[in-house]
Amino acid sequence: MARSAVRTQDERLELGDLVAKAKAGDERVREQILQEYRPFFLRVASSVCRKYLVLGRDDEASIAMIAFNEAIDAYDDSAGASFLSFAEIVIKRRMVDYFRRKTKRQEEVPLSSFESEDNEDSVIKKIESKEAVATLQIQLEAEERREEIFRLNQLLSHYGITFSDLVKGSPKHQDARERALEVARILTNDPVLLQYLTSKKALPLKELQQRVKVSRKTLERQRKYIIALTLILIGEFYYLQEYLKRPE
Repeated sequence: MARSAVRTQDERLELGDLVAKAKAGDERVREQILQEYRPFFLRVASSVCRKYLVLGRDDEASIAMIAFNEAIDAYDDSAGASFLSFAEIVIKRRMVDYFRRKTKRQEEVPLSSFESEDNEDSVIKKIESKEAVATLQIQLEAEERREEIFRLNQLLSHYGITFSDLVKGSPKHQDARERALEVARILTNDPVLLQYLTSKKALPLKELQQRVKVSRKTLERQRKYIIALTLILIGEFYYLQEYLKRPE
């Protein structure tokens, strides 16, 4: 992997600091990052394509560089994930998009062009390409789920909550879980209550008790679970949010 810093103003700055500078408009720093981390984004793209890539020769290499540059602009260090982990997901997602578009263009070729036996290998390659895209999509989604769980774990640590706490403190019955989710939604939709939660890292129990049909004792018992639900609802946790929408 490329070194995680480049020399700027005679100091060795962390990559996250450099990304922030590039995101703020420092084009010189952006070019330094793109240059130093070229081996990284080419390696990620090569692992997807399963072939050696050369920038300036292969379309996939250019897509990887564009995706890496896109990751610089989209990265949010408050989410808890490292920049390189985030960039890897962006690159793989763009590779999936590229192969999906490529497969779609191949499918638009008239069926008559495949009628001769000479094109049998071409048809097989198109089928294999489509299956590869589907497999890559599944792998990417699995990585994104793991990334979400990692980010949530990092975020919960600021509230003194661990996954073990959630396992122990999660309501056992569906109706209790639904009431906890209702409390989390109230927090999410009330800027004042949400500000209290994020600033004090605690539930506004007194205010919530006046808003919900749940006792203070229950709120206190489910405190960590409700906080976790609220953080999922307000954060960039696509897969975890989808999970909350599923009927039990």
